[in-house]
Amino acid sequence: MSGENDCTTPITLRARHVLPMAADPIENGWVRIQRGRIAAIGRGQPSGPVADLGDAIILPALVNAHTHLEFSDLDRPLSTGGGLPVWIERVVAMRRSRAASGTDEAARLRAAVASGLEESAAAGVTAIGEIATAVHPLTTHAGPLVRVFRETLGLSPAATRVARSALLRDLDQMNGEGACTGISPHAPYSVAESLGRQVVGEAVRRRLPVMMHLAESRDEAELLATGGGAFRTLLEQLGAWQPDALPRLLPVADWITLLARAPRGVVVHGTFLPEDQAALSRLARHRDRLCVVVCPRTTLALSGRLPPVEAFRAAGIRVAIGTDSRASNPDLSVLAECRALVEGGVVSPREALTMATTQGAWALAFERRCGLLASGRFADLVILRPASRHADPSEAVLDPATQVAATLRRGRVIAGALP
Repeated sequence: MSGENDCTTPITLRARHVLPMAADPIENGWVRIQRGRIAAIGRGQPSGPVADLGDAIILPALVNAHTHLEFSDLDRPLSTGGGLPVWIERVVAMRRSRAASGTDEAARLRAAVASGLEESAAAGVTAIGEIATAVHPLTTHAGPLVRVFRETLGLSPAATRVARSALLRDLDQMNGEGACTGISPHAPYSVAESLGRQVVGEAVRRRLPVMMHLAESRDEAELLATGGGAFRTLLEQLGAWQPDALPRLLPVADWITLLARAPRGVVVHGTFLPEDQAALSRLARHRDRLCVVVCPRTTLALSGRLPPVEAFRAAGIRVAIGTDSRASNPDLSVLAECRALVEGGVVSPREALTMATTQGAWALAFERRCGLLASGRFADLVILRPASRHADPSEAVLDPATQVAATLRRGRVIAGALP
């Protein structure tokens, strides 16, 4: 069968291993798909026609719970030397350079997002948590399902008024176009308390999830504790810090309490949360509504360490995986993020895949749409072809030589091809 499967024709896929994630792996398993949903899962010889995939693995499609697709046109990451404030300065300089170049920024953004979606589908992803600084250029498409978190930031009273107005306008437009949306107050160093309370209140009113970068740098902690340091210098250089009207900034623990008001709250990175026991304790207290998304390769590049997944798991906190962006990462491979954690001895292969499937779906409030294989669920799955056999199919999935053969969303092939 070619990659033009129309998702209405019933099909049974048989493979050496099926990993439902909601149950134990199935050797010599099969998945029957009908009308875009999983009709049945079993072991052995199914009845009726079968597409035999041979020595392949069927896994729930991956979830990239945090990324910035606007940078998907970069050939290589920006330098991460100097840490987060210096890297942000490079990002701002790049954006300003692009704006001054006279190129059609809207067209560039559409092309970058389209490229990122295509790369994601080819890497086995069917659901994405996307951070957008304006109206997302591709809110409806045949590729991965996207939850667009409209980002907002502002420190001065004038900036916060403009930011809130733009946020409401863009949310209304995207919702009118049928997009799945969310809200993202950027970070504790870029969002004044007043703006944060307003936008989280808007998320509560609209019943939208909220995503926020928190505790990703010791420089952030220094600014919140003393009002000084590298972030203060950066904000002054960017004209965002006005000495005659200093913004009120919330500590990370208070942000976590605020995020817990939303129907679903996502903490991104959290690299230094274990050093703030009050914040970690509040996160654990609200773990029924909050989770953490880690981006291992970006965190390693910017801070020289892998995310503190062990501390989050010990506190009973859900942990999902994201790729951040091509501004800090060489690609958008969720499997490469999983490998970084496994090779670093942080989690087992099975635990990493759980973070990249069921936990990622929960983070984006997509837990009823994707993240596991079960009868009645949408047929969002990825077919992987290992180069060699492994006793543990989870290890085979994360073998760098394993290839993505096909990615299906609701039973329709969106990347690769079926035999």
